Amino acid sequence: MTVYLDLVMLLNFLVDGLLLVGANRLTGHPAGWRRCALSGLLGGIYAGICMLPGWLFLGNILWRMVVLAAMAVIAYGWNMGALRRGTVFVLLSMALGGMAIGLGKGDFSSLVFSAAGIAILCILGIKSPLGIDKYQQVELRWQEKRITMTALVDTGNTLRDPITGEGVLVVGMDVGAQLGISREIICDPITAMAKKSIPGARLIPYRAVGKPGGMLLMIRMDKVRLGGRAISPMVAFAPAEIGRNEGYQALAGGTV
Repeated sequence: MTVYLDLVMLLNFLVDGLLLVGANRLTGHPAGWRRCALSGLLGGIYAGICMLPGWLFLGNILWRMVVLAAMAVIAYGWNMGALRRGTVFVLLSMALGGMAIGLGKGDFSSLVFSAAGIAILCILGIKSPLGIDKYQQVELRWQEKRITMTALVDTGNTLRDPITGEGVLVVGMDVGAQLGISREIICDPITAMAKKSIPGARLIPYRAVGKPGGMLLMIRMDKVRLGGRAISPMVAFAPAEIGRNEGYQALAGGTV
């Protein structure tokens, strides 16, 4: 049987990319097409190299695990959330293999269509993500600065502006640094307000489970978009990094 190197690489690129996107959606994250495509490209190149004379040893289980780990980092980042999504990706890959065996086919078109079917099911057919977490992309615009990040949509976050009643997005000091707001201002917002360090800024009271209440610095952004739609422009800055090990940088709740 003749095996074409270019078709093997293309097949693995398409299948891996689709399954990576499916794992993202199944765990409640945005699709992340670009990063998943780049990760799938690595999978395709790896599959092609494994077919070359003298490189067959790369097909053993150790190297497979190394490449899978590298693909997960490229597609999902380096955090505990990435480990969870990487595990789901492996499980989806196993499901695809079982589907291919059930169909009795392993040709190019059946594998691609099966992977596409799994990805579409994860994107459109599953009403709730795996677990209770749901993540969406956030875009902030303020004073000619524009940054994007991932927000955890937490229904338990009921923080609202006591004056306007608008929902408030909560971000950490790392996001503040990207906007040019110093750590000192975020950690001591009362003093910052007294000195009028940031024109138009306000204080917002908050309470958290297991922590004493206090005041957060709050600023009205020029624009805030969550999952592609405009939401309340009010953003509060917590004196810590949010979701550092989980792959998100903001908390949304009352805003959705």
